[in-house]
Amino acid sequence: MRWRRLWALARKEALHLLRDPRSLGIALLIPLLQLLLFGYALTLDVDRVPLLVWDRSQTPASRDLISRFDGSRYFSLQDMAFSYAELEEAIDSGRALAALVIPAELGGDIEAGRPTAVQLIVDGSDSNTATLALGYAEALTQSYSDRILRQKIRRLGYFFPRPVLDLRSRAWYNPELRSRNFIVPGLIVVIMNVIAALLTSLTVAREWENGTMEQLISTPVKGPELIMGKLLPYFGLGMFDLLLAVILGRYLFEVPLRGSAALVFALAAVFLVGVLSVGMLLSVLTRSQLLSSQAAMIVTYLPALLLSGLVFPLANMPPALQVISHFFPARYFVRLMRAIYLKGLGLEFFALEASLLLLFAAVVLALANLAFKKRLS
Repeated sequence: MRWRRLWALARKEALHLLRDPRSLGIALLIPLLQLLLFGYALTLDVDRVPLLVWDRSQTPASRDLISRFDGSRYFSLQDMAFSYAELEEAIDSGRALAALVIPAELGGDIEAGRPTAVQLIVDGSDSNTATLALGYAEALTQSYSDRILRQKIRRLGYFFPRPVLDLRSRAWYNPELRSRNFIVPGLIVVIMNVIAALLTSLTVAREWENGTMEQLISTPVKGPELIMGKLLPYFGLGMFDLLLAVILGRYLFEVPLRGSAALVFALAAVFLVGVLSVGMLLSVLTRSQLLSSQAAMIVTYLPALLLSGLVFPLANMPPALQVISHFFPARYFVRLMRAIYLKGLGLEFFALEASLLLLFAAVVLALANLAFKKRLS
């Protein structure tokens, strides 16, 4: 391999990239837009659930219960209702996701020490939100019931017994349980995966379609020099995109980077070589920009989004999909990024994942070099 020829090819590809505003737009603007859109829109937090209340009791006890829901960050009181028809219309139209119905006998039952039932209606069309809203409501009503019970026991002159177990929970690495801290490191992986493969999937195919590959074949340039020369500009562009994503994640989304930034960039470089090689391999095999770009989206975007553990836990997937996910490097890089970002861990804990990323990059790069042949047929 001659470094002079390699540098000349890299310079040629870089100049072509700079003169193509569409490619630059894909490489620079789309990653930023994806990070902004996904970072703000993709969230697993369920709070401020729109709530409607039908207070049939109209007593201090019912108003106290309503204040607990309204004062919680998990519910947002939208309005008061006065019939089931209003509750049904609000849930059907989407104005409310939950409705609380307080019975007329609530105040009297509490004063008399009798148990009473409070109804909570939840829109089950979104099962995840409905499940979490039910859990929040149960916790609030249980807290309300415990406080009423303590007050009654004290009025009778007794002491409320202490619980046998006193659970004091603490969340490590993400104390506020912000889903953004969990999602943004994985989003960086998905964005790098898609953009890198999409850009390099057009390189060799473009040469074939434009008729310039014949000129390259007639030169002394060897296959590995051509592959590496075309990869280098996109590698630099990908690392620049990574830098922008890390800066946005830290200062815009306020995601802490507790681990080594150098380790993030080192692992990202290995991952980037592998993903760029995937795009290059598809471009060599298909010789069509349209076909290679579509194949790149299928091979990189869907697995990175669905089979990496970014949104859906891998442990909850069918065993067959869990096995298939091992063949996609995004699975390992997402885990590495979260470990470095949130836990501040190093390679001593994830040496296997890092080794698999390195193996993937080496194998795919070798396949791209083997697939490229300097001949017209």
